[in-house]
Amino acid sequence: MISKIARRNKIKARIRGKISGTAERPRMTVFRSNKGIYVQIIDDLAGKTLVSASSKGLEGGTKSEVAAKVGALAAQKALEAGISTVVFDRNGYLFHGRVKSLADAAREGGLKF
Repeated sequence: MISKIARRNKIKARIRGKISGTAERPRMTVFRSNKGIYVQIIDDLAGKTLVSASSKGLEGGTKSEVAAKVGALAAQKALEAGISTVVFDRNGYLFHGRVKSLADAAREGGLKF
């Protein structure tokens, strides 16, 4: 039987084989931990993180509400950096719960994906 982490890594590798970020359309990747949620907007060709946001220092609410705040913050920072279109990388997680609320808030914040 395959563990949850091994299963996620297998799915993550399959997804990363299909998508890549460029300077014009960088990759927006999500990392979930038990305590927080982190998002980075990455230019894979240059190997650089252009924008990042995390739940560290954000107050209150459920994990999904905090994830939505992180998504809105990431969208705001991306627009300030001149990024309007991204490729969303769910990083092997299901598009549900915290990942979905982060993505929805980023879309509402003005990012296109």
